[in-house]
Amino acid sequence: MPKLLFSKIHLYDLKDLLMNVQKPRRIDIVLSGRRHKNYTWNISGQKVTNETSDLSWPDDRKHQLSLEKILANKKYLAAFRSYLQSEFSEENIEFWLACEDFKTTALPEDLHWKAEKIYEEFIKPTANREINVDHHVREKIQRSLEKPSCSCFDEAQKHVYLLMLRDTCPRFLHSDAYLSLKRKSRTMWYI
Repeated sequence: MPKLLFSKIHLYDLKDLLMNVQKPRRIDIVLSGRRHKNYTWNISGQKVTNETSDLSWPDDRKHQLSLEKILANKKYLAAFRSYLQSEFSEENIEFWLACEDFKTTALPEDLHWKAEKIYEEFIKPTANREINVDHHVREKIQRSLEKPSCSCFDEAQKHVYLLMLRDTCPRFLHSDAYLSLKRKSRTMWYI
């Protein structure tokens, strides 16, 4: 009999404790809080609301700023490069860096051999470190190799940048390599 009485007391104590616990918010309230209203005016002067939701993609602007910081900082770039090597996709960052170097080339003779080298290494269908670009982009680059300009790889470079921005950068930002590097950079300022 005392066991039963003890269990009732125990249940009442739990009930009192649960009354003080903050209840979780309902998911429909949370989702409606993430919607933004954009007001526009139509021709007749009436206000029209367009609701957009942020739930489709993670915020690309946040990742874009992060990817720009990664590409600008040598330590983060080295960590990102080794992370891509562990995922067997280092050709993306190597191609992007080769295109950045190609854009700084001033002499027309250098443009031609650098463009050929980039095409052979990254664009050609039988290349060792072939990047993932559309067939039409490949043909356009191949045609531009006759008279290469500084912008002949721009479309492919943009495609690779967006691939890194939306695919590998978010994973890298949650990886142990990035988090430990970030932790180290925070603690180094007072040493």
